[in-house]
Amino acid sequence: MERHKQKAILIGIHPGNREDFGYFMEELANLAAAAGIEEAGMLTQKLARSNPSHYIGKGKIEELLELIEAHGADLVICNDELTPSQLRNLEAALDRTVMDRTALILAIFAERARTREAQLQVEVARLHYMLPRLVGLRESLGRQGGGAGLKNRGAGETKLELDRRRIEERIVMLQKELEQLVSHRQTQRKKRRKTEVPVVCLVGYTNAGKSSLMNAMMEAHNPGPGKQVMAEDRLFATLETSVRSIQLQDRKSFLLTDTVGFVSQLPHHLVKAFRSTLEEVAEADLLLHVVDSSSPVYEQQMAVTEETLKELGADHIPKLIVYNKADLSSLEFPSADNGHVVISAKLRAGISELTEQIRERIFRHEVHCELLVPYDQSHVAAYFNEFARVRSVRYEADGARLTVECPESVLERYRGSYIPLSDGQAYPDN
Repeated sequence: MERHKQKAILIGIHPGNREDFGYFMEELANLAAAAGIEEAGMLTQKLARSNPSHYIGKGKIEELLELIEAHGADLVICNDELTPSQLRNLEAALDRTVMDRTALILAIFAERARTREAQLQVEVARLHYMLPRLVGLRESLGRQGGGAGLKNRGAGETKLELDRRRIEERIVMLQKELEQLVSHRQTQRKKRRKTEVPVVCLVGYTNAGKSSLMNAMMEAHNPGPGKQVMAEDRLFATLETSVRSIQLQDRKSFLLTDTVGFVSQLPHHLVKAFRSTLEEVAEADLLLHVVDSSSPVYEQQMAVTEETLKELGADHIPKLIVYNKADLSSLEFPSADNGHVVISAKLRAGISELTEQIRERIFRHEVHCELLVPYDQSHVAAYFNEFARVRSVRYEADGARLTVECPESVLERYRGSYIPLSDGQAYPDN
C-alpha cells in the first residue's frame, strides 16, 4: 500500500533587498521534494525582518489558513530557521505541524545517512536542534494526544526537565561513539598522508555531479568492479566521504575524495556535526570545485560553496573550477582554460583535459633525480620503493643506483643516508 504523500505550504519572508529570494524559495521546494513532501502552495511576505511572534504578520496568518484549507495541506515549511517561540505560536495558530528549513534539511540527512558515522552525526545535530524547542514539541504532542502537557508538575523533575536531561545524556553517549569512529578515520588519513600521495578533494553544491565525476575518473583510470560510488540525481545523495586511488599511465597517482554537498543556509549544527568528515577538505592538496553549469543560479551556488569552505578553514587551498553538466548548458565542452575546465561527467567528456589540469597542479613540486643508496642502508632503499616512483635500479659496487620521482619532502627524510648523483629537477611537463 502506497504511503500518503504529505502536502505542504511553503512560506518565506522577503527582506526586500534580496535579489536571490526567489532562488531560495525554489530551493526550499526542491528540499521539500527531496524529503518526499509535495508543494501544495507558496506564500511570501515582504518584511524587513520576520515577525518575532509568528514569523509572518497576523494578516498573513489568515491568508495562510485559507491556503491550508483550500489545498488540504498537512504541514507548513518555513524558509528560515524559527525561534522556539515562533515555532510554538505558529503551530498553535495553524493547528498544523510546522517545519523550518533546518528541520527539513535534518530530516533529509537522517533519511540519507547510511554509515554509522553519518547516522551519529545527523542524530547529534538533530538533538542539539531539539533541545531549545522541547516546550513547543511537548505542547504539540499534548494537542495531538489530548495529554495534560506540563500541568501536572510534581515536587521532583518535571517531564520537560527529564526530557532535557535524557537528550543531553544521549548527546554525550553519541559523541563518545562518534569520537572513536573519527579517531579511526583520522588514523587512516594520517597513514595516507605519510605516503606523500597527493589528495584531491571534490567540493561543491549538492547535486552538482561530484559523485558522477568520481565515477568518470575511476572509469578512465582504474576501471573495474566494485570501485564506483553511488551517484543519484537528487539532493544530498552523498553524505559519506569516499576515497579512491587514481592511477595515471606514468605510474603517478593521487587520492580522489568525494564529500557531502553544500547548500545555502546549511544548519550550523550540521556543519559542526560533520566537521570531522569535512576535515578531509581542509587537508587536501587541491580542491575541485564542481559546479552545475546548467543551473540558472550557479553563481549563487558557487558563492555558497566558497563561504562554506571559508567556514571550514579551507579557503586557502588551491582550487580548480570544474563546470559540469555542460551537455545541459550553452557552454562549449570539453575545454580547459587557466583555472577552470568545462566537462560533462555524464557523457565522460573532458575527463582527459581535467586530468591534465590536476596533474599540472599537484605534481609541479615533484623532482626527478638519481641517487646511490649504500648496501648497509637497505631500509632507505625500501623507503624509496614505498614512497617514491622508482624508475630504474642498477646494482653497483658501492650500492644501488636508483632513478626516482617523488616530492622533495620524500628526499629530505633520509638526506645524508644516500649519495645524490644528480640535482633534483622539477618533473618535466608531459
